[in-house]
Amino acid sequence: MAPWCIVLIAISATVAVLFALWLFLIAPRARKKDIQPFLCSYAHRGLWNGERPENSLSAFAAAVQAGFGIELDVQLSADGEVMVFHDYTLDRVCARPGKVIEHTAAELTQMPLCGVTDQCIPTFRQVLETVGGRVSLLIELKGESGNTALVPKVLELLQSYDGPWCMESFNPLLLRAVRKQAPNTVIGLLSTDLIKEKRKGNRLLNFALSALWLTFLCRPAFHAWDGHHPRRVALRVGLKWFDAASFVYTVRDPAAYRQYMANHTYPIFEGFVPEKHENHNTY
Repeated sequence: MAPWCIVLIAISATVAVLFALWLFLIAPRARKKDIQPFLCSYAHRGLWNGERPENSLSAFAAAVQAGFGIELDVQLSADGEVMVFHDYTLDRVCARPGKVIEHTAAELTQMPLCGVTDQCIPTFRQVLETVGGRVSLLIELKGESGNTALVPKVLELLQSYDGPWCMESFNPLLLRAVRKQAPNTVIGLLSTDLIKEKRKGNRLLNFALSALWLTFLCRPAFHAWDGHHPRRVALRVGLKWFDAASFVYTVRDPAAYRQYMANHTYPIFEGFVPEKHENHNTY
């Protein structure tokens, strides 16, 4: 065999192996029957406005009344209570210094949200009581490290909850913990392009997360992707080739909302109230 043929075969084999490895790293796991109840639009941090702060009981009650699913964020307090709050720090929403993890639940539940004195940071337990199983919950697990202590706390509260819920996170390690502790849970991987967003932190890790190379750690049933960065190759392959369900954030335009819904991509929206519509589509 000619030397050039050997070289060509070696190169082809190497490319094939690398391509197979790449597919292994990025492949989600579609679960069509299980995910069906969650294919709807979600009010981002509740149906909030100037009078109803984000991630507040009033915003969640408004979403329930309007019939929309609810996206919300959970993290732990200093004493291990599951709190519903997006930021790790308190300055933007509560106008005070410090981090959520530095305060007890008793302290946090006395902190007004966005200056609205009758709406304070709620516990996850309070939110579950307010929603009462009437709409789907899309629960974002917050965490930027390998600490998975949040997961069993959230799952424990959900054991007695009678209503539809699924989970998502930017952190595949948290989702991996969910997969191990509650294998039948429907999970989704949140992602954006951390490089283009110029996020701080380890550049290699940011690249791996952006390129979805760590998807293998959790094998999500759906991708929840940043609408500003839709053209990442691994994301498109996961949605088209592997048939993962598609959620998009954060949708602030009614026309874009309608287009996404028509294409079976489910919006996580804020800033407007969509018109009445059939909220569930066939997947």
